[in-house]
Amino acid sequence: MSERHYRAFSFRRINAMTVNTLTELTRLKVFYVLLIFALLLIGSSMFMAQFTFQQEFQILKDVSLGAMSIFTSLLAIVATARLIPQDIEDRTVYTILAKPVPRFEYLLGKIAGVLLLLAISTLVMGAAFLLVLYAREQTVLHATLRHMSGAPREQIDDALRVIRSSALNADIFPGIIIIYLKACLLAALTLFVSTFATTNIFTIVVMAFVYFIGHLQATAREYWLQEHGASWITRVFLAVVALLFPDLQAFNLVDDIVVGTAISLALFFKTAVLGIFYTSIYTLLAAFVFYGKEL
Repeated sequence: MSERHYRAFSFRRINAMTVNTLTELTRLKVFYVLLIFALLLIGSSMFMAQFTFQQEFQILKDVSLGAMSIFTSLLAIVATARLIPQDIEDRTVYTILAKPVPRFEYLLGKIAGVLLLLAISTLVMGAAFLLVLYAREQTVLHATLRHMSGAPREQIDDALRVIRSSALNADIFPGIIIIYLKACLLAALTLFVSTFATTNIFTIVVMAFVYFIGHLQATAREYWLQEHGASWITRVFLAVVALLFPDLQAFNLVDDIVVGTAISLALFFKTAVLGIFYTSIYTLLAAFVFYGKEL
């Protein structure tokens, strides 16, 4: 289909595409299945631990944040994989592009709708996680107060301070943000793959390989450097691999949060910028491929 002469870049058109994409995605049953399953897993994590309160809070954080990471990633891949192939199959894309909507705005509206869906899902799961963690914290606090009713005030205050620091802490929030940015990265990469894929099944299969390779990349890179040295050829090769297969393990801050390691501001910004960079690059690559796609 030949491109028409389009007017200036329009946020109104992109907003319309975003709202329409979000509406379509929220009608998918898989969205509700994944979200409900993740919420149930987060809620059930309260009953998975019957150890010391430090161990309970660690398991709560590990299970809940792990569930959020896995299900936001799955949702990003599954939701994005169907967008372009489904529009082509339904011939919706022809109707949209026949109007004054440039292909870049079409893709930008599509990815924006997915990112908005992921934001809503992350907020819902994050709220459920914090609610479960807060409820467990209050239970432990009340049990500790009853158990230490005759203890000195200073000892009680120290115990309560330890419980509060073991439960809710500021590092949880940057961890949740990084989980969301990781899902955004996967959504943009899925969009890029879907621009040259023929079916959404093919896109999902490719992204499954990318997901596992991305999590194993750091280990493979260390092994490769040990075996082949750090020559410039090796570094260029690893840089190309890193661009094609992003290091998803770099977005795993769950282990640090679980053990109580403070997430530095520098680490948070470095990881956040990396996520935004990858999301932007893959979106631009998707637009480049889609412009040359025969429709």
